[in-house]
Amino acid sequence: MANLKELKGRIGSVKSTQKITKAKKMVAAAKLRKAQAAAEAARPYATRLEGVVASLASKVGGSDSAPKLLAGTGKSDTHLLVVLNSDRGLAGAFNSNIVKAARDKALELQAEGKKVLFFLVGRKGRPVIARLFAGQITEHYETTGIRDIGFEQAHDVSLKVMELYEAGAFDVAHLFYSKFRSALLQEATGQQLIPVPAPVDVPASSDAAVEYEPDEEAILADLLPRNITIQIFKGLLENAASEQGASMTAMDNATRNAGDLINKLTIIYNRTRQAAITTELIEIIAGAEAL
Repeated sequence: MANLKELKGRIGSVKSTQKITKAKKMVAAAKLRKAQAAAEAARPYATRLEGVVASLASKVGGSDSAPKLLAGTGKSDTHLLVVLNSDRGLAGAFNSNIVKAARDKALELQAEGKKVLFFLVGRKGRPVIARLFAGQITEHYETTGIRDIGFEQAHDVSLKVMELYEAGAFDVAHLFYSKFRSALLQEATGQQLIPVPAPVDVPASSDAAVEYEPDEEAILADLLPRNITIQIFKGLLENAASEQGASMTAMDNATRNAGDLINKLTIIYNRTRQAAITTELIEIIAGAEAL
């Protein structure tokens, strides 16, 4: 009978867990709609801004007056990896996939003899990176307590990254985040932030004469920092949508698994109960026969 009591308690415990995972799934689904809309709304602006910067950059080319954010430091000895993570778990492999992408890039760069530093946003990826790359975390942006991380945080991070760049702390910066595809699919993504990558597939210039006021260099000097902020902002929005999608999927799987476990435990409970009843009847019959 003690086994029956343990099984009953176990079934009750799993049912309680199932209620929690089901509730978390519903919360994630509600948050996902808002986060997905924000991420999708930011994509056209971020893409268009990249296109404008690329177009202007193609005109400036290798000019000596090109902004440092475009021209670079002239070397690539030190790389800064800006890794965007969340502060919460229960989201499947969402955080670990981003960390894995950053880790693979860091190992690749170190194999080439480069120095690698990390700028971490969020706390979930910190323990793993601190263990694998001890002493290489140069900055950590704390997001604990921020309910909806957004443009203000992106601006703070971009300012700090550019301060480090101007101080000569690194030569190349890369951004890592999770691009939202769907509730079932999130893609860990890396992109170069600084210096701005060389333009790819920029449409050929038309024969029309275009004059800029002020000149291209002055416009780029304003647009390049803004573009870095927007790319980080886009990464944060993609992360927010990816986190909720991954959380919804993980909680749905957990709810289903809890249901399967409850069914199995119930079968075991019923069989054990039936066996106990049968044993008790046999003992009663044996006692009656003895009389």
